[in-house]
Parts: sequence; structure tokens; C-alpha cells
Amino acid sequence: MSGDKSFHAGERAVQQWAGETAIAERNIGMVSDTVIGGARHFIAQQFMLALASIDGAGNLWASLLFGKPGFVHADDGSAVMIDVPLKERDLADPLWDNISGQPDLGMLFIELGSRRRYRVNGSLQRADADGLEVVIREAYPNCPKYIQRRHLRQRSAGRPAQAASEGQLLDGTVAAIIAQADTIFVASRHAASGADVSHRGGAPGFARIIDRQTLCIPDFKGNSMFNTLGNFEVDPHAGLCIPDFIHGKLLQLTGTAVIRWDQDDPHNETAGTRRYWEFTVIRWRLRDTPQQLEWEYLDASPFNPVITSIAPQASA
Repeated sequence: MSGDKSFHAGERAVQQWAGETAIAERNIGMVSDTVIGGARHFIAQQFMLALASIDGAGNLWASLLFGKPGFVHADDGSAVMIDVPLKERDLADPLWDNISGQPDLGMLFIELGSRRRYRVNGSLQRADADGLEVVIREAYPNCPKYIQRRHLRQRSAGRPAQAASEGQLLDGTVAAIIAQADTIFVASRHAASGADVSHRGGAPGFARIIDRQTLCIPDFKGNSMFNTLGNFEVDPHAGLCIPDFIHGKLLQLTGTAVIRWDQDDPHNETAGTRRYWEFTVIRWRLRDTPQQLEWEYLDASPFNPVITSIAPQASA
């Protein structure tokens, strides 16, 4: 927005409750309606893209797309091109149905190995057999906090299409994936500002199952703009995508979120914020990644809070 970006009412309310309004006002200067020059090169180097999309019922979904570097690019900075031909799309991902009715898309370009990320929100301008064009509404860098470093050692050709499994309860394989997760992508939305997708990370199991349909996720200190929590404040719809880096699976969940303030935190799960958000599942979808990906774990984020005692997962 080149200086005229303003926070919506939900973001301002959360900033005020957290006591971080002044910091947010300073950081808003990072937000633009174009991708800056250096970030265009960064985007073109990526092989992984996180997206947020909205289905016909208004539910949020977070997705991950993979491709050869260059499959996403922002040539003039005003729009992002996503070159995924029809024959290469994983139609088990709700994304491809969602874009037929809802143009808002959130995008996060993230390089796990360097802990760099860049966030772009916009509106779908073109969708055809060659790919997508998304006109940019907001673009800005994010800090490297809470990203666990991983290196993609090998990306093999696409796997045969497989049906996704679906459910509502957090048990079995789904519970096991959540229990070991150190990386989560979260989708949120605002009626005027559009869809948004962001990253959450922590020690394995930082997202806890508290009953068979509910997750509790600590909210650490970030850039103080509270884009995700601000969206939750005005629209509780949320979506999660949890990659299983070891077994090559993607878990997508759609549901609703509520913020919990000033909570007891005897184990230092929140690193002092005493702030959580709870996610209630409406539906989940589990499937293999469309390509075979071999990841090498490098190290944990130095910003992850030191947990004084591991809180137990709920029994599935």
C-alpha cells in the first residue's frame, strides 16, 4: 500500500490487548502493494509455496504447492504467477475447487533452509490450464523466528494420484502427525483485507491435542501486527496445513479458532505471552505429497521457548 496501509478493527483490538500498538505502527511501514525487487528474486528461487483459500461454505484451507524453482514468479512486482499446469495439479487439494468461487488468496514464500519468508496477499486475476495470476494487495517480509531449518535433498517426479482420507476426530495417524509437528501453516481471512497464510513453529508437539476435536497452540511474540489473530477476532474461520516431513504426507484441517488471553502457563509454552489460540476441527484431509520429497533436518529455531516440562498430549 506504499504507506497508506491501515490495520482493520480486529488487528487493532488484538494489538491493544497485547499492549503492542506502538510497535505495530512502526512495523506497518514494511507493507506495500508491490513485491520489492530483492524479494522478486527470492520468490523465483522457491520450490514450495503455502497458500490460503476459501471454500464455498466459507471454510478456510491452508495448502502447500511444490514445483521446480521458477514455478512461482513476480516479474514486475504487481502480480504473482503460479505456473502449475492442469496435468500437474493435485486435485485432492481443496485449493483447486476453492479458486473457482472465491478469488482471495494468501501466499507465503518460505525457505526453510535459510529461515527467510515473504508474505503476499491478493486476488485471483486469472486461472486457466497453465496456472494462476494473483494481483497483489499486500506484500511484506516476515522475521526468521520459530522456523526449523530443513534442506530438501531430493525432489522426485510426481506420484500416482491417490485418494485422500477424511475425518473429524484427531486420532490415529492424524494425532501422530500433530504430536511430532514442529511446523504449521495457518490460514485466516478478513472480509475486506482478504485471505492470509502464515507460519507457526516450535518444538515438536508445540500444538497440543486437548480433546479429539480441539488443538491448543501457543502464540509467541512476533512482529506485533497480529494479522492472523486479528483476523480470528473478526472471523473465526481458520485452516491448518501440517507437513509430515518424514513420511511425506500433508494434513489439512479446516475449522474455527478462538484466542485465549492471560492463561496459566506453568511450563513456559508461550515464552511469556500467556496467549494461546484453540482450533476446533470441522474436517481434516490427509494424503501423500504429490511429489516424493526427501528432507534433511538441520536444526531447531533458537527462538523456540525452553519448555520446563512437557505437557502431555490428550489420549486419542
